[in-house]
Amino acid sequence: MRLYSTKNTTAFVSLKEAVFKGLPDDNGLYMPEQIPLLPDYFFKRFKEYSFSELAFEVSKVLLQGALPEDKLQDIIESSINFPAPLKTLAADLHILELFHGPSLAFKDFGARFMSQLMSHFNEDNKQELIILVATSGDTGGAVAAGFYDTPGIEVVILYPSGKVSMLQEKQLTTLGKNIRAIEVNGTFDDCQALVKQSFLDQALCKQLRLSSANSINIARLIPQSFYYFEAAKQLADLSKPVVFSIPSGNFGNLTAGLIAKKMGLPVHQFIAATNVNNVVPTYLNTGIYTPRPSVRTISNAMDVGNPSNFARMDEFYCSTWNNMTKDITGFSYTDEETKHAVQEVYKQYGYLIDPHGAVGYLALQAYKAQNPNIQGIILETAHPAKFKKDMEDILNQAIPIPERLAILADKQKEAHYLDPDYDQFKSWLLNNY
Repeated sequence: MRLYSTKNTTAFVSLKEAVFKGLPDDNGLYMPEQIPLLPDYFFKRFKEYSFSELAFEVSKVLLQGALPEDKLQDIIESSINFPAPLKTLAADLHILELFHGPSLAFKDFGARFMSQLMSHFNEDNKQELIILVATSGDTGGAVAAGFYDTPGIEVVILYPSGKVSMLQEKQLTTLGKNIRAIEVNGTFDDCQALVKQSFLDQALCKQLRLSSANSINIARLIPQSFYYFEAAKQLADLSKPVVFSIPSGNFGNLTAGLIAKKMGLPVHQFIAATNVNNVVPTYLNTGIYTPRPSVRTISNAMDVGNPSNFARMDEFYCSTWNNMTKDITGFSYTDEETKHAVQEVYKQYGYLIDPHGAVGYLALQAYKAQNPNIQGIILETAHPAKFKKDMEDILNQAIPIPERLAILADKQKEAHYLDPDYDQFKSWLLNNY
């Protein structure tokens, strides 16, 4: 497997180099040189596969021998070892639950796979590897859980002060050991800018061995493609057009879906569902892409004003707006609309959907109004209990909390507080590693 930068299509690196560098020197994003089609036998048999077997077959074809098959099998079995069940609310209305991993968020799939892959590639390196990750909510907890106590790897998680839920914050600030958190006096975009600038700082990279666990790292996207196949596998009938509604922030999840489609998964349409941070839906509707500062919402993991993975989406479609809009439709919603959707789904179906999934529900309903003869799958990206206060305020009732979240409430938060100043962050890194 070879990869290139979205800003330089003629220079190639190995998967190992792409995973460890995270970001190319030219500030592009790594893309696979080829995304191979899965063989016909896969789609004839894929309903018989377990989730881990399916993930192995997909990754074996996509990675094209980048690591030995027996090692790939080990990585898959130790990382894709929790379910992604498809729940049916009504005819042609389904929810793909992606919150059954350790941190109760979809990012567990990417974080666990990535930690295992990095650990394999890092076996013969004596210098410690420092993972930098910016989070708008769920990424931090998933990365913390995925990399916790991994030998030879240190993790630094940057999160925007006051802009993640209490339980999300506890997930990334209470583990200790090799996991350290930085509370940034700013937005997610500020956190992400600090991470990106670190990778582009050649002097810093000569002193410290840095990598990223954000969806800018290709190792995060590869396993996220697996559950699109797992969702399709659980549908009774694939002859009716399948539409995925994807709550979106940094757009790694949707980009992973595009990889699955390129590999042959029959997807009729992707829906880019956002809150008021609607840079991508605006582009899809107008052809004009204008990043802007993010706005805080109750679907906080989607509060991104300059989504990194848009560069990959753009690359998929050769920077051609017309081509992208054939496959992707965009919708955006306010907090009030989101709250009403949470109430509607609970009242009508007895299902607790979190604010992010609620945005996906609204977008799917809007798309189905114009395209009734489809079957829709909403990606439910996090357990609703992670947003306990908002959920209880919306529904005016208590909601159950899983034990693994409940035990966090009394744990002591440990975080370093910094302004969104690169020199300050760089000094912190050099003083601590």
